[in-house]
Amino acid sequence: MAEVVLSTRERQCLRWVEEGKSSWAIGVILKVSENTVNFHVKNAMRKLETTTRIQCVIKARRLRLIE
Repeated sequence: MAEVVLSTRERQCLRWVEEGKSSWAIGVILKVSENTVNFHVKNAMRKLETTTRIQCVIKARRLRLIE
């Protein structure tokens, strides 16, 4: 697998997903729309070849892409 690079916003969204926040709640926290949050989470999921938000967070943490 090629090296995966997540954007700052993708990493921020995944950190909040890890905390159990919904896309709506993350949007409120980051002052963006729910659709924007979903866009960033879906991009991260595609890059990490995962099918769920939780899988994505776990894989990102294992690859040390989020702290």
